[in-house]
Amino acid sequence: MQLITVAGSPSVGKTSVILRSCEQLMRSGLRVGIAKFDSLSTSDDQLYRQRGIPVVTGLAGSLCPDHYFVSNVEECLAWGRRQGLDLLISESAGLCNRCSPHIEGVLAVCVVDALAGVHTPKKIGPMLRLADLVVITKGDIVSQVEREVFAYHVRLANPAARALFCNGITGQGALELAATLRAAPATPQLEGVRLRFPMPAAVCPYCVGETAIGETHQRGNVKKMRFADLATAEAP
Repeated sequence: MQLITVAGSPSVGKTSVILRSCEQLMRSGLRVGIAKFDSLSTSDDQLYRQRGIPVVTGLAGSLCPDHYFVSNVEECLAWGRRQGLDLLISESAGLCNRCSPHIEGVLAVCVVDALAGVHTPKKIGPMLRLADLVVITKGDIVSQVEREVFAYHVRLANPAARALFCNGITGQGALELAATLRAAPATPQLEGVRLRFPMPAAVCPYCVGETAIGETHQRGNVKKMRFADLATAEAP
């Protein structure tokens, strides 16, 4: 069985792109399933079931979606095997740009939105910089020049990745995406396999329920801003 990780910021079109690529994969006779991770709620599982795609859903709730993902992805792989899947796609929650839900040896896909602005790719961390494939959505809404400029900035942020455009509504580009997914390496197991980049730190008091503001309530991994005017005032 092959495992694919698909990540991206909120509302970039991850589910639409996956659905379109699944249509192509299923036409070729492959059995595809989805492990859908989200934060508070989701109805995307209904879209998958309507198309006859097996899906399992996990909601992170108050936990970091990335930490929730890595704690459960091995069980998702076992679920996929029990379902007899040929290919399992893990769809992350709409993540912050610092997140890194990509695994060594597992095909990593990052979905970005062409409407987000040409400088967006350099603002996205390992989610894009360490991806194998960058799928650009909503390219039909911008001009050809804007599409080329956006793709250029994607290549600047991750020269090693392949970039392609895919329309989640019309399905244009889904056949090429599906061919890339079919060529992904097999994932026999995840025990001992490493993430491509460390996840964001999650050891401050607010991570475990603290709600009070103030330095007396801040412990552990706390990062403070520096202000130029205070540095000037404190200088002798």
